[in-house]
Parts: sequence; structure tokens; C-alpha cells
Amino acid sequence: MSYVFHRGEYVNENQAFITKDNRAFRFGDGFFETLRVMSGRVLFFENHFARITDCMAALHLEGSEGFSSEQLLTQIQGLLSRNNIHAGGRVRITFYRKSPGFYMPSSDEMGIFIEAEPLPQNEFELNPGGKSVDIFSDFKKDLNKLSIFKTLNSQLYIMSALYAREKNLDEALIQNNKLAIIESTSSNIFIVSNGVLYTPSIQDGCVAGTMRMNIINLALDNKIKVYECTLNPHNFLSADELFLTNAIRGIEWVVTYRTKRYLHEMSGKLIALLNESAMKYAGEKSL
Repeated sequence: MSYVFHRGEYVNENQAFITKDNRAFRFGDGFFETLRVMSGRVLFFENHFARITDCMAALHLEGSEGFSSEQLLTQIQGLLSRNNIHAGGRVRITFYRKSPGFYMPSSDEMGIFIEAEPLPQNEFELNPGGKSVDIFSDFKKDLNKLSIFKTLNSQLYIMSALYAREKNLDEALIQNNKLAIIESTSSNIFIVSNGVLYTPSIQDGCVAGTMRMNIINLALDNKIKVYECTLNPHNFLSADELFLTNAIRGIEWVVTYRTKRYLHEMSGKLIALLNESAMKYAGEKSL
């Protein structure tokens, strides 16, 4: 039996339900956060909570009385325990405005729905076969103050995933409305040229990923130069490596983009550093 956390309680996942006026269902009024678990502990929680509070402010959502990082982490760890997740796992938290109403809500109080499931591996593992990617050109991502958050309006990412499936690709690359490549269907992106990392700037509209930030910091701590900048298709064709990052899978290397083929030397180096950092974090938090 698996549990979820909903309406302040741990309930059987088959008994969880939403009402017809749930604003997440009716309007996509909210956002979500995914967190990686290692050795039964949530990784890099402080980074995630900072993004949660930033998104709450942007969407004018208000936490209920007592809402805090400590309370949320306790709720997550309680769910992990009930679902017997003591090694690797994945947590998704959906935050939504829980008041009734149409476009104008009656209040801004926030509801929380937490899911947790085990993963087959405890540590991050570099994908043995590189991914294939290409640009999704049917739709572009608009630049606005919500671009950097993972809101419940995910239609762009769904359409890009459908495009990747249609073209027999593993991921699709997404452009902003100025034609800069900013992210993939489910990940942030990095290219490597002459040992230097380049990743799209937040100002260009990519999601402000927690793993993106961790990789930037790991690289800088290990004397690897990193530049946040605008990237176009030509930059990808001239790069030595291309890899994707997200909170659950860590780092995934790309082998092909159009006619270009890539290596994965930097990806392998960084995922080793990431596992070292993550295991240290999980060990400290279990004390």
C-alpha cells in the first residue's frame, strides 16, 4: 500500500480525491516541485524550499498557519517512512490555491499534495547510452516572470514530448520567443566547449532548476569555468559535449543533435562530483 499526503493527512493513494472546484484541476492554478531522495533523505532541500517560496510570492499564494521549511520537510520524511523508501526515491509536491471561485479566487490560501515513490537506484547514474535531441519548433516559450517556475500549466512541455516521440527522439529542445535554446522537455541544458561550461541564462526564460544551480556550484568549486549566456543552434553544433540536468536524474549526456555527435567526458566527471556531494548531504541530514 502506498500513501500520499493530502489535506493535512497521510491517506491511501487510492482514497485521495479532489473536488470539482479544485483550482489545480480547473485552472492549473499552482505549481509543483520534484525532489530527489538518496538513502531515504531529501537532497538539497534548502534550495528547493527557496524556489518554493519564490514561486509562492510570484503566484500570490499564502501558506497556512505554521507553514515552514521544517514543517514541510517533516511531512515529506513522514511520507517516505510510510512508503518504506529508505534508499533512492522521487517526491513530487503540488501546491495549489485551494479556495473556491472562478478566475477570481475567494482567498489565496495554499493546499499541498505530496507523492513519493521509490527509485531502483540510490545514487545518480550516468545514462549508459547517450540521448538524441532536436529542436521543437512548433511553439516557443514566452518570457515573463513565471517562466523560471514549474507552474501547473505544462502544455508546452507536453507538446514538446509528443514531438520527441513522433520524431523518435529522447528529448526535445525548447526555444524562447527570441529563438534562443533555453531548456529541454524535462531538463536544463549545458554545453561544453574547450573544457568550459555554458548554460542558458535565467533571463532567457529557462526554469531555474535546483540541479542546474548545483552543477554550476560544483563546477566552480572544482575550478571549471561556467558562463550563463544566450545559446543558439550554432553553439550546439560547435560544442564538444551536451548534457541535461534535472533534480531526479542528475546528469544525462546527449550523443546526437541533428548531425552532431558528442562525447561525455565532462558529464562523467560531474556526476561523480555530484554523487560525492549528494552522499555527504544525505549523510549529514541523517545525523
